[in-house]
Amino acid sequence: MLAVFLQYSFLRYALIIGLLVGFLAPVLGVFIVMRRQALITDALSHITLTGIAFHLLMAQSLTVLQPVNPVYMGMGFSVTGSLLLERLRHVYASYKELAVPIILSSGIGFGVVFLSLADEFGSDLFRYLFGSIIAVTSQDALVVSLIAVIVILFIIFFYKELFFLSFDEEQAKINGIPTKTINFLFTVIAALVIASSIRIVGILLVSSLMILPVAASVRLSKSFKQMFVYAFLFGELSVAVGLLTAFYFDVAPGGMIALTALLILGIVIGLKKETH
Repeated sequence: MLAVFLQYSFLRYALIIGLLVGFLAPVLGVFIVMRRQALITDALSHITLTGIAFHLLMAQSLTVLQPVNPVYMGMGFSVTGSLLLERLRHVYASYKELAVPIILSSGIGFGVVFLSLADEFGSDLFRYLFGSIIAVTSQDALVVSLIAVIVILFIIFFYKELFFLSFDEEQAKINGIPTKTINFLFTVIAALVIASSIRIVGILLVSSLMILPVAASVRLSKSFKQMFVYAFLFGELSVAVGLLTAFYFDVAPGGMIALTALLILGIVIGLKKETH
């Protein structure tokens, strides 16, 4: 079964990207969940949709944009959205949670308007919403690999700071940690990972790969570091099984990846419940 899957170059690229995303999304998801910011993934994914929709709209009149991958415009919008998100968190210092629904609403509103003007509700849009394995290229694999290197280096160099911020941001400030800078960098990194995941998982389902493996790992982990291990394993398993299933049943990979992650979560909850 796997041999048949790997005989096609685009499927090999899809598997490479999928496994990279299966590592990146849950690892960042651990920090996001611990910071009680799970909805940030939905906000940034919808801002990415706005960027893709804007590209589709502009490409109708600017032929120079037609060969360009719309995901790159989505990445630019996602990073911009992450910067606005951090800015709003400071504007509403006493109500920081308002920043997420503001960005989420903006992303949905602008995205729908741009898509309506571009008249792009066909198969291309379906691929961006729910993921696709037939449109993946070697260039996509290269971009995601580069983002993976950036994320790994960021976590290695700022692990202590991210750990403090995940549990007590006020105490982190007292200890002299540059919380604004770290929060800014983390949000930008999260935006890049979310945008790069769209090819495989899709805009509407990328949050499932960031959150569900972490939700399962929370039930099993006895330490913060152990949470990373379980989240990584569950994320990779979700992607591998989801991609293979999507290929052989000819369905959207994002949906199968999300359902696999949900199945793993259900099994973990059931087994953990039985042990008590």
